[in-house]
Amino acid sequence: MEELAGIIILGIFAQWFAWRVKIPAILPLIVIGLLVGPLSTLFTADGSKLISPIFEVGLNEEPGRGLFPGESLFYFVSLAIGVILFEGGLTLQFREVRETQRSILRLISLGSLITFVGAGLAAHFIMDLGWSISFLFAALIIVTGPTVIAPILQNIPLNRNVSTVLKWEGILIDPLGALVAVLVFEFISSTEHGIGFTTEALRTFVQIVIYGGTLGFLAGYGLFHIIKRELVPHYLLNVFILAYVLFIFVLSDQLAHESGLLAVVVMGLVLANKDVPRIKEILSFKESLSVLLISILFILLAANMNMSELRLLTEDWRPLALFGCVILVLRPLSVFISTARGNLSTNEKLFISWVGPRGIVAAGIASLFGLKLAADGVPGAEYITPLVFMIVLGTVLINATTARLVARLLHVIQDTSSGVLVLGANDFAITISEYLKKQGREVFLVDSNSSNIRRAQERGLRGIVGNIYNSDLSDEYDLLDVGYMLALTGSNDVNSYAINRYEDIFGERGAYRLITADEMKSPGATADHEHIFSHTDDFINLSEAHREAGVIHERKLYSQRELVDLLLIAAEEKYSIPLFIKSPDGSLNVVPYDPETLDVDSGGYQLVYLGVELPNVKTNQQTVTEEQGKL
Repeated sequence: MEELAGIIILGIFAQWFAWRVKIPAILPLIVIGLLVGPLSTLFTADGSKLISPIFEVGLNEEPGRGLFPGESLFYFVSLAIGVILFEGGLTLQFREVRETQRSILRLISLGSLITFVGAGLAAHFIMDLGWSISFLFAALIIVTGPTVIAPILQNIPLNRNVSTVLKWEGILIDPLGALVAVLVFEFISSTEHGIGFTTEALRTFVQIVIYGGTLGFLAGYGLFHIIKRELVPHYLLNVFILAYVLFIFVLSDQLAHESGLLAVVVMGLVLANKDVPRIKEILSFKESLSVLLISILFILLAANMNMSELRLLTEDWRPLALFGCVILVLRPLSVFISTARGNLSTNEKLFISWVGPRGIVAAGIASLFGLKLAADGVPGAEYITPLVFMIVLGTVLINATTARLVARLLHVIQDTSSGVLVLGANDFAITISEYLKKQGREVFLVDSNSSNIRRAQERGLRGIVGNIYNSDLSDEYDLLDVGYMLALTGSNDVNSYAINRYEDIFGERGAYRLITADEMKSPGATADHEHIFSHTDDFINLSEAHREAGVIHERKLYSQRELVDLLLIAAEEKYSIPLFIKSPDGSLNVVPYDPETLDVDSGGYQLVYLGVELPNVKTNQQTVTEEQGKL
């Protein structure tokens, strides 16, 4: 009991520590696993591990100790990885890869092949391993895990091309790497039993693709209809989906060994690209579950290593040479060849080449296959687990400590965030968002009402279903380039809460909310002028103006006096509401509390407003311009 409780406590502590210092959690998790596992044997009285993942029978009538008897640890690892990959599949939406889909597809196909062949050759000639073990190692390090890519994307404001490629590669390549590893493993196992490659390994590969892909696709559509038709009550939905995922994973594995990984990724992919009700709630639950499983898994797998395996890495120069070959030669080579004809810049390719951390799938499957082959007496199998853990720990350590610096040096960080986050997908918010989109801005609407988001998406806008109190918008990859925030909901509490919580994250260039009815009754009483979107109109006024005339107009300004006069007229006109001042360079600013502070006499400025058209206000400058036009 103490061991199991200790793993959970230490795992969550490691997650918290990683959050505080902004590094991938896998780094402190593996370090803790090594400390309570193989390294603890150096200071315990009897030379035993503080935490022993695999149950060992005691000697001389002493009680045995350990958590998982026999192969139970690896069953747990397989099921946990299946849940993690399903959660990763839920974040993959096809609309994200329109600009980079060629690079992504080539990276996970051609890039994987280059890594596989190159790492296999390197392991054979550098480590002097047999060909079969060398290529099993190569298959395991193909993957760049989503669990270690995610913290990098969340903590560094990378441009959209780089973040999209890294995110999709990390999730899609996990099952591919697992498939290749299974194929090589089956080849090794079959040849050990005298069965040829073509009669067993190739058949296994075809079965994995057919059964895993087909079952995952059908299961995804089945789950979509179960959720949409509300066949499961709301309070059971999350745990029902967990049971459903585990069932499909096990069923697929029964039909074709190790096909469950592919099945759950395909199932998540299907759901991610369907209009699933309450998808954010489902994803939130799966994220929390994944955090717990990852915390437990990495400590277990690291603790399961032995000092003899660690000595293989520390007493020989060859593992370090192999590590250098993987990250300094093979990764850049695979990235540049795979993206040769894509739309990525050289600096973007260099950064992607540098960031290739390996994650839970590599570590989990390495532990599983390594022990199985070592038990079968396959020469060199004892190297599999320590070598893969070296790659995992080394790549995570390097990327966690240098990614931000390298991103800045290569200029792939977004220096200016021009995207706009609009909270509330009501009618006038959608119209304003459409206008912003026409001005070249990336606009994202957030609303807890899925039908509102659906209406926004039907009009070509990007929407996120989420409750501002329950959803953590800072984890949304889509919002990486957001610099402005407009809180336009009908709730004053929601608008104020959103500004307080997310201003530093999404409102670095401006965060604005609707004025309250009380603030309108006492002009100038509020000290929060910098966050007010419109100082003369609240949610009701905007809604009525949009209902009367849902059109946004642009009025050219000839002088400061004309701006003030137009704003005075708009204040009297019930159905005309000023929104922005458009500068000559096309930038937009909300109308300030004191319009006299805004100099528009230089010309080229426009007043952007919603509702009925304002009457003409003739100024001296306008009269001169008109007279010149008559000459």
